[in-house]
Amino acid sequence: MLESITMSEESGLTFSEASEVLNRLVEEASRVIKGKREFLEYLVTAAASGGHVLVEDMPGLGKTTAAKTFASLIDTSESDFPGFSRIQFTPDLLPYDITGVDVFHPESGSFNFAHGPVFTSILLADEINRTTPKVQSALLEVMAEHQVTVGGKTHSLGEFFFVMATQNPVEIEGTYTLPAAQLDRFLMRLSIGYPDAESEFLIVTEDPSVKTIPSLTPVCTGKTITAVQNTAGEIYCHPELIKAVISAVSQTRAKKEIELGASPRGSLMLIKSAKALALLHGRDHVVDQDIIDLAVPVLAHRIVMKKRESGSREMIRELIIGSLDKINY
Repeated sequence: MLESITMSEESGLTFSEASEVLNRLVEEASRVIKGKREFLEYLVTAAASGGHVLVEDMPGLGKTTAAKTFASLIDTSESDFPGFSRIQFTPDLLPYDITGVDVFHPESGSFNFAHGPVFTSILLADEINRTTPKVQSALLEVMAEHQVTVGGKTHSLGEFFFVMATQNPVEIEGTYTLPAAQLDRFLMRLSIGYPDAESEFLIVTEDPSVKTIPSLTPVCTGKTITAVQNTAGEIYCHPELIKAVISAVSQTRAKKEIELGASPRGSLMLIKSAKALALLHGRDHVVDQDIIDLAVPVLAHRIVMKKRESGSREMIRELIIGSLDKINY
């Protein structure tokens, strides 16, 4: 099947081919990440949208395992910068430790650029909130532009580049809160959550992170994912649905409970990811439920409440459903 998908890339992927790729990724990943299909669907949807994911959850719930699983299922050997890299963020990390640096060679009297670990296809930024804002911001250009600028020279990454960052929400000492600009670069903020009893039994008895990941084989290539992204962009979204999203997002800028509302990027990313989710579900058009399902993962981290505790999730869901209810097709 991998061969047939690769061959069809030359002329692009049909809706059914692209949908099959996404569903196979979810099914194979489910062999490792037990009982978390919704999380896996959103992770795959983010990749199909060309975006990046921040996974915020307690230790030991499979954040790193999910990234390794995803990397095992995508063959990036033909990419400009193939493979999977993991950066363990720590307080002593420097920006050049992740982006790379110009190295002087005495024998030639010249500087040559030594690529940092961000030059890869799939990047796990582990515990991103443990490093300084200066290092966090070094990822901004990489995530948004797929490029690194060092010494006035720009170095481009490959066409397929996916970042999965993790952070532990319960740690306070030795951590640095991600600024709003950094959070806005992530298409989604997700949480895996604790498994149910049945899934936890399978995790304990099968130990899939150790026994299953090595047996995984790629179901597609990095170029296939790029082709899927192009196909997802062709999914139809009714103008009234787009207007409803814009209405809800614009209301976040006027609510008295909200200090910082979502930008137009929030509207764009919600529609873009809704198209990819519709494709995963085998449809060539977006429906209301796609937007409702993705509203919180895509928008909640883009707003700042005046009372710093919580409430953004409930607020976003209420605004989205309220705007959709007013649609008159």
